[in-house]
Amino acid sequence: MVSRLFISATHKSSGKTTLTLGLAAALEARGLAVQTFKKGPDYIDPLWHACASGRPCYNLDFNTQSEAEIVATFRRNARGADIAIVEGNKGLHDGLDLEGRDCSAALAKLVAAPVVLVVDATGITRGAAPLVAGYAAFDPKVTIAGVILNKVGSARQETKLRQVLERYTSVPVLGAVRRNDALAVAERHLGLTTPLETESAAAVIAAARDLVADCVDLDRLIGIAATATLARPAAPGIVEPSRHRDVRIAVARDAAFGFYYADDLDALAQAGADCVFFDTLADSRLPAADALLIGGGFPETQAARLAANTALLADIRQAISRGLPVYAECGGLMYLTRGITWRGITHAMVGAIPADTVMHERPQGHGLVTLEETAVSPWPGRLIGATIPAHEFHHAALENIAPDSRFAYRVRRGVGIGGGHDGVVVNNVLASFSHLRSTSRNAWAQRFVAFIREQRTRRSLSGPQDVWLAANG
Repeated sequence: MVSRLFISATHKSSGKTTLTLGLAAALEARGLAVQTFKKGPDYIDPLWHACASGRPCYNLDFNTQSEAEIVATFRRNARGADIAIVEGNKGLHDGLDLEGRDCSAALAKLVAAPVVLVVDATGITRGAAPLVAGYAAFDPKVTIAGVILNKVGSARQETKLRQVLERYTSVPVLGAVRRNDALAVAERHLGLTTPLETESAAAVIAAARDLVADCVDLDRLIGIAATATLARPAAPGIVEPSRHRDVRIAVARDAAFGFYYADDLDALAQAGADCVFFDTLADSRLPAADALLIGGGFPETQAARLAANTALLADIRQAISRGLPVYAECGGLMYLTRGITWRGITHAMVGAIPADTVMHERPQGHGLVTLEETAVSPWPGRLIGATIPAHEFHHAALENIAPDSRFAYRVRRGVGIGGGHDGVVVNNVLASFSHLRSTSRNAWAQRFVAFIREQRTRRSLSGPQDVWLAANG
């Protein structure tokens, strides 16, 4: 089994993402194939991880996956790598479950990865000893193999921290990183900016790489990673992509849209779909395709540029009126409404969904979501009566929505579009604030591809003039 490490922290905002990026890039620079994972749900950190390692990053998520699926996802995607790095979220023992079944520590135990604990050294010296000792003793089944001291203020503080941890604990210090505000990735109302929006992304990763290479004992970390074992039953076999790719899906990926789980794109390929990526800010027409997928992102920050691309807006609007199958999540939903209002300025969007998007200062929906599918859902294999786990994180709300709007989901937990609903259905469009993940509980990728095939067959029977692929090919 591949060598592996789990990067966690004593609390949120300790700097573990920057250190994970630096570690992945530093190991990759040594010639190692580095496979990264992120405790989910999360879209933005994995985009940065992928840039640092040169390989797609995969989410491991207790909300949408069973333990067996988590192990399978880990094994499948770590195959062929020299070392796997899993970044946790929040603090090592933080989660919704009082017993800790959904925390980073539980995930570290599940994939049998030794933990490297990032300790924010801001304003602390001797107090680091009981902190680290407590984390090491709290759950004996979690192996805390070492600590990295982060945001260290001075050489004097570093010396004191090293001495006190050596005297009072058995946890080794693997590195000490000085405070460097220049390395912080810019944050905004929904968290970190994405590398798709950050012109200096490569420079940020390079700086983190050099800092980690200088301040962290990489040889010792590689040795710790090699001690990991995974004493669990064999995971399900590797599922290869379908060799019969008979469906083409146009996928928006640019500074406005980019929130896609790597294994959801894999699932689309396994179902027989080729994803053709396009840029909503630069391309004047959709690529030739049987369907359209628009994920989440930050269309509000790019609203002026999106609105200025009137040719693409008209092309998408016309395609939807002709019956093109579309799936849109969060930012994609916002893009398909009549317009987006942010900071008092409104920009016109596609206008296929009869509603207006308004941005608010505070989150309108934030956290885990539970959905129940309705008979309005257009995709085959409806999950009537079953609950669908998802998540949402949006400062946007829909206003002036048409009173006769139809919805694919009842929201049992969360906010969604509002009024206990999410997943507005217009023509062959399904658009929601909730983010889905294709797993055994909700194989949305396979269902969407099946829906695309159904609609393509119907359009071909009604005449070639109605086939969007032929009209744009």
